[in-house]
Amino acid sequence: MRIVITGATGNVGTALLAALDPVHDVVGLARRLPDTTAEPYRRAGWRAADIGVRGAEQELAGVFEGADAVVHLAWAISPVRGDPPMYRTNDHGTRHVLAAAAAAGVPQLVVASSVAAYGPAPRWEKVPETHVCTGIPHSAYSRGKAALETLLDRFEERHPEVPVARIRPCAIVHRRAAGEFARWLLDPVVPARIVGGRRLPVPLWTGLRAQAVHTADVAGAIERILDRRFAGAVNLAAPEVLDSDALAGILGGRRIPVPKPLAQVAVRAAWAGGVLPVHPGWLELADRAALADTTLAETALGWQPRYDAASAVAELVAGLRSGEGAASPPLAPPRRGGVVSRLRSLTRVGPSHQSQA
Repeated sequence: MRIVITGATGNVGTALLAALDPVHDVVGLARRLPDTTAEPYRRAGWRAADIGVRGAEQELAGVFEGADAVVHLAWAISPVRGDPPMYRTNDHGTRHVLAAAAAAGVPQLVVASSVAAYGPAPRWEKVPETHVCTGIPHSAYSRGKAALETLLDRFEERHPEVPVARIRPCAIVHRRAAGEFARWLLDPVVPARIVGGRRLPVPLWTGLRAQAVHTADVAGAIERILDRRFAGAVNLAAPEVLDSDALAGILGGRRIPVPKPLAQVAVRAAWAGGVLPVHPGWLELADRAALADTTLAETALGWQPRYDAASAVAELVAGLRSGEGAASPPLAPPRRGGVVSRLRSLTRVGPSHQSQA
């Protein structure tokens, strides 16, 4: 097959390059290209492309011409202030990809959505793919994924000849994604090596629950979707649900019970002052995101995750402590200066990352 992957340098894109059989002709698209001599990036041909710019659909249609499948993974999750705004990549970029796929007559389209697209559900109930995709109101990421689902609905109505698969994974983690997560959650002030320390107090509220899935398992699901030409939505998650005590144990040590409103106030102050990049909108999503039922993935795709949720998160923690990453701009470990540079970062005026409200 000739497979074109947008966002091929990211967390899932990198794992997919490693998972795909070398017999495939793979083209990777990214705004910032990786080290193409390093694994697994050497397995693909590369085109630098910003899917969000005006007129990108024309360039994309040329790249998509003759492709057997397009896998659309490009998505701005928590960009820094100087990066293109999220809506330009996520909304405009997706519209350009869809228009190009239709113009090029692509016979199969796989798009990365998320369980974040779902509206609120009973707290401990796992929902199937038929659950409403209305999003969580106070999370920009969730609202963006819900809007993506609407775009895909309209595309399918206009282009029934193009089979569309929508993967809806929960939090996707593994060791080599540590550089990206460090920039999203900790950079520039907090040293990543403190995560996972046995004496680290972890402030979490009672009732928090979370699912996770290993990046390699998501890549394996996409590979099955391509092989079986699956169309439709499919949830992806490891079967275990982690509560706040389990999360605290993986992240470091003893949980310090903190009311969610207090945690949100503290995180908002840290984000607004540029001390931490993480926005309180992520706390709202973590608290209210629906849990995913994966029966369809197991029956329709024959998919079984190789990693449980705890080991997947533990891999990420180990990667944060050791400074893991990959040879691409999204996954490269953040550059860490000395004490002086850390203190200088505290003088920044305003948030370091764009709002997730």
